[in-house]
Amino acid sequence: MVDFRIELPDPAATDRLGDDIAAALRPGDLVALSGDLGAGKSALARAMIRAIAGDHALEVPSPTFTLVQNYALRFPVLHVDLYRIGSPDELDELGIDEALKTGVALVEWPDKGGTRLPAPAIAVALSESGAGRVAEIVATGAAAARLTRSLAIRDFLAENGRAEARRNFLVGDASTRAYETVRSVGEPPRVLMNAPKQPDGPPIRDGKPYSRIAKLAESVVPFVAVAKALKEAGLAAPEILAQDLDAGLLLTEHLGSEGILDTAGAPGRERYEAAGALLATVHAHRWNADMPAAPGVVHRVPDYDREAMAIETELLVDWYVPYALERKATEAERAAYGAAWAQLFDRLEGAERSLVLRDYHSPNLIWRADRAATDRLGIIDFQDAVMGPAAYDVASLAMDARVNVSPEVEAATVAAYIAARGEGFDRAGFAQAYAIMAAQRNSKILGIFVRLNVRDGKPQYLKHLPRIRGYLRRALAHPALAELKALYESLGVLSEPAA
Repeated sequence: MVDFRIELPDPAATDRLGDDIAAALRPGDLVALSGDLGAGKSALARAMIRAIAGDHALEVPSPTFTLVQNYALRFPVLHVDLYRIGSPDELDELGIDEALKTGVALVEWPDKGGTRLPAPAIAVALSESGAGRVAEIVATGAAAARLTRSLAIRDFLAENGRAEARRNFLVGDASTRAYETVRSVGEPPRVLMNAPKQPDGPPIRDGKPYSRIAKLAESVVPFVAVAKALKEAGLAAPEILAQDLDAGLLLTEHLGSEGILDTAGAPGRERYEAAGALLATVHAHRWNADMPAAPGVVHRVPDYDREAMAIETELLVDWYVPYALERKATEAERAAYGAAWAQLFDRLEGAERSLVLRDYHSPNLIWRADRAATDRLGIIDFQDAVMGPAAYDVASLAMDARVNVSPEVEAATVAAYIAARGEGFDRAGFAQAYAIMAAQRNSKILGIFVRLNVRDGKPQYLKHLPRIRGYLRRALAHPALAELKALYESLGVLSEPAA
């Protein structure tokens, strides 16, 4: 349990507190808002709802007479006013318990609900304080840690000259990272990256956790270092405006909101070709693996070695095979699988190596039509960058995991990359490396998307599986992967799982 006392000298301070509490909320949370008439309960609830909606001008009427107001937002929000109920028994008709299954509930006058009201995750008591108000807040359980983190972000913004900034959720990803849009008077929108340092998981092989073997970033240091290196190379990565490396907080430039998909959400050939050509620029640059992040802090970009690539391919047999086949892979199957990949990794020994951004695909590319050359495409989300086979990022783009890239657009993207590499480029060697890395990446993703469902309770990733299987079939068409293709076919990996 944690408690806070926050002074609210004016309505703007109440709005900012609404932003801060909203950033901490998750489905299942009930926020209890207590205080005398006119204490500001509805104003604070309104600020929270607007923050969740990402619209600070959203119409939010008081539920004083309707008792409840429903909002279909990023997650559902139920706004309840219990002032006019005659008995706690009336709570059964308001749908609070049902609302908490998928969303949050903001409840004014919680005392009138008695013991029939679910326990609040966050309780806010508002009262007068001089010419303004004061909020006394108590948070329990997981909400306590989330609220503490959110208020620490407010402190971070204040320490960097943005105490009065407004915050809105921007996006979360498959990891523990989250992003917010930060708006301050007199400057363009900024992006806040909230990525607390992650502890190592349990050792799984040779005393090392998965994250170390797979070379995954566990702090914001790699992001800062790679961002600076990309900008120094003339590429459009976000400028770091403020940083707290220990806390895992960054304030960065906002590169824009337009992506490389067309208005229908499909891959646009022109933009994918431009992204392919930009990769050629990345791979033509000579990178130093030691990249400074701050005075005295140097990030060494890890090597994407056989051990890292192999453990990622194992995600398919560890997670996807049990899901698709409804049984675990046998020891013989696992041994054959490992041997097939070992032969392919042998073939990569002579492949070109460069900085591999690792998630170079549509969610992480920003189209800036008013810019030219390498500044036209903004690059984000590269904290897991490694030094490895250059073909990996080409496969990541041309077989975009989040959207259906047709064979025609894939071919055009790859062709644009090859053309930009110029004469003397080893096309045959690249074609083999591209096929191997496409198969490696898509095998890994099949396992990751099932793991996100089974382990992390995120079933929304399962909808991508048919696309990834299709990409895998394309990659396995290369003659160098004939043995792996036969193995996948014998396992039934390429087929639609039985319903």
